[in-house]
Amino acid sequence: MSIKLVFLFILLSSSVLGNGDGNSGKYPIVVSTWPFVDAVRAAWRVADGGFSAVDAVVEGCSTCEELRCDGTVGPGGSPDENGETTIDALIMNGATMEVGAIAAMRFVKDGIRAARLVMQHTEHTLFVGEKASAFAIAMGLPGPANLSSVESMDKWTKWRENGCQPNFWKNVVPVDGCGPYQPKCNMGPSEGECPASNLMGVTESGSSHVGLHSHDTISMAVIDKMGHVAVGTSTNGATFKIPGRVGDGPIAGSSAYADEEVGACGATGDGDIMMRFLPCYQTVESMRRGMEPELAAKDAISRIARKFPDFVGAVVAINKNGEHAGACHGWTFKYSVRSPEMEDVKVFTVLP
Repeated sequence: MSIKLVFLFILLSSSVLGNGDGNSGKYPIVVSTWPFVDAVRAAWRVADGGFSAVDAVVEGCSTCEELRCDGTVGPGGSPDENGETTIDALIMNGATMEVGAIAAMRFVKDGIRAARLVMQHTEHTLFVGEKASAFAIAMGLPGPANLSSVESMDKWTKWRENGCQPNFWKNVVPVDGCGPYQPKCNMGPSEGECPASNLMGVTESGSSHVGLHSHDTISMAVIDKMGHVAVGTSTNGATFKIPGRVGDGPIAGSSAYADEEVGACGATGDGDIMMRFLPCYQTVESMRRGMEPELAAKDAISRIARKFPDFVGAVVAINKNGEHAGACHGWTFKYSVRSPEMEDVKVFTVLP
């Protein structure tokens, strides 16, 4: 009788230990904006090896930085008006809700690793500019380094030769030159405000500047074998942005958001518009209230489109059950997924 009880205990213990992480064979899962297949493979190898979701996100985004995905991630792309490339990045731990981020970081190429250092070794959330660079270098990352490339400088030179068009200024003079710019109308209290229309002939939202190779982000979500969730982003921002501009890449809730109780979201597109709506926070909270990922993603995008019908952007959502979906506006969006039932990364296409 005692042998039977011992055997039963062993069976029950084995069952509990085998399912105690909530895995049931559906984790790990890696989801990323765009067909950044090599980045997803890198994150998958780490997660499948039993490492944490945070580790996997860092490895995936770092791979994209090294590969300079689409010229919009890592060094060597997206020059600003002065021809300089700067880096924005974010990482968020959905278990602890800790966030680390850097913005407009100069001279250091490792954006996602710098963001992780902020999260791991400070009580702060976001470091910016040269102080972010100094922090990253002091914490052991390589630098200072020139983040420009032959390609980025060639692109900048041609843009200058074209009269610095297009650009992100509005309601200024000169309209068709390289500046320096001055307000076209007086902003004093007695003279009122500048008209709402954009005097430079571009769409009100500015999304005419946004394209697959000019304004993009890797936003990655990982659920590890233990069911823990993390997200991360990395980008070199909008091409020909005004120096000092920070987009949605390092803003938690906009470019990415994770909550272990619910799931995660990643976003890409016109960050100047999208950060005003926190679409990833909205998406995760909608899933918390019971929405499926597809409906939650579409709802977040539609909220932006109602106010800015010309904006370009997309979000991808994944819940704790491993269900994922994307939604977009103004372009055709693709996102990449790797899960246990897949032999390799699969790319999904989402139509506007």
